[in-house]
Amino acid sequence: MTIRLRDLSACFEGVIPSIIATADPDGMPNISYLSHVQLVDDKHVALSNQFFSKTAVNVRANPAAALLVVDARNGEQYRLDVRFERSLQSGELFQEMAVQLRAASAQIGMADIMRLRGIDIYGVVAIRHVPSPIGKTDFLPSASPQFSAAAEIVRRLSEETEIGAIIDTMLDGLRDRLGFGNSMALLMDRAGERLFTIGSRGYERTGIGSEVAMGDGLIGMAAAERRPIRVSDMSRVRRFGSAIRSSAAEENRTRTIQLPGLSDAMSQIALPMVAHGVLRGVLFVESARRLAFSHDDNAALAIIAAQAAGAIALSESEAVDGVPALASPLDTSTAGRPFRVVHHAYDDSVFIENEYLIKGVAGRLLVHLLRLYLEEGRVEFSNREIRLADDLRLPDYKDNLETRLLLLRRRLEDKGAPIQLIRVGRGRIRLALAGSPFLKEHR
Repeated sequence: MTIRLRDLSACFEGVIPSIIATADPDGMPNISYLSHVQLVDDKHVALSNQFFSKTAVNVRANPAAALLVVDARNGEQYRLDVRFERSLQSGELFQEMAVQLRAASAQIGMADIMRLRGIDIYGVVAIRHVPSPIGKTDFLPSASPQFSAAAEIVRRLSEETEIGAIIDTMLDGLRDRLGFGNSMALLMDRAGERLFTIGSRGYERTGIGSEVAMGDGLIGMAAAERRPIRVSDMSRVRRFGSAIRSSAAEENRTRTIQLPGLSDAMSQIALPMVAHGVLRGVLFVESARRLAFSHDDNAALAIIAAQAAGAIALSESEAVDGVPALASPLDTSTAGRPFRVVHHAYDDSVFIENEYLIKGVAGRLLVHLLRLYLEEGRVEFSNREIRLADDLRLPDYKDNLETRLLLLRRRLEDKGAPIQLIRVGRGRIRLALAGSPFLKEHR
């Protein structure tokens, strides 16, 4: 069977280093280990050019070389007879490899040290399987069922109109159709500085409301670069430095929600969600298995992320403000055990019964609704009146209100709070109270 480069995609994941052999004009051989070999197309590969000056000198004088790559799934080795063609210091392919290198380097605290100087493009003249003395593994190109699953997820996404349903459909589809059990979706705040978790699957804690700064870790870097970033073997990172951070301190003390994650993750992939040229968020998927995400998985996930981003953008553009709510008498069904709500104005953090809930715009939103309930006895509100409220200090343009209300609603559900937000229609919400709130404000 003829072996194609695309059939060797598992050899280019960086799990097992590749080796390049070159010779100088006098025939003196030299070998170097390579941190990055990337598949370009069926006739070319790209090699990272970081430190191997002897290799670079040799191929300029004698462009013929041999490249040994290893399939990390079964240890099968393949020799590629290659010929140097050109070097690149810019362009799409260069940027893609540079981002991957920075992402891997950031995991070991060397993001500012290990920088890509250039990439060398080699044409592949021949591919040969290297026989193993232990036994031969039949060569079987992997199947690609991911795209039919992606098509079904995309179809379901196209039917959703509300942001929460879009996020749930995407994450449920990844779990049920593609078998990716650990995932999360983060949306971008309007300031463009941070992402916040709006949905997750497969974790002990949902992490709703946890934040990631632009450029921080795989998620923040995928957002900042607007490029998918994939790591196929986290154990290589851990040999140099632990990629797992210690657990965050108690939420009550730090007023910070811990980002969910697998402590034993081996594979991770982060994909930017972009629509109409605007970054809407990041889709993050991880696994305890090495090589959990193939190139086809990457492509399928990128399609799903783009569709979700488009659906979210459409939902925001079509969001209605609802009919202004009227004052209503106090709902006696809320009578019950009193509970205490504390608001700290300096960061708009909110505590319910001494447990941290949320801060920022979402915190201001909850306090605003509680004030109206306590002062006027109202439990239903419209987006229009919320947008017009001066004390909320919402921006005039694209206030992201729907997303903030969704974040608040999910955080209340996650904490099992005695306050819940119920969506009763487009542009309308209702307060559901399991007791009598007492609001204390610290200014």
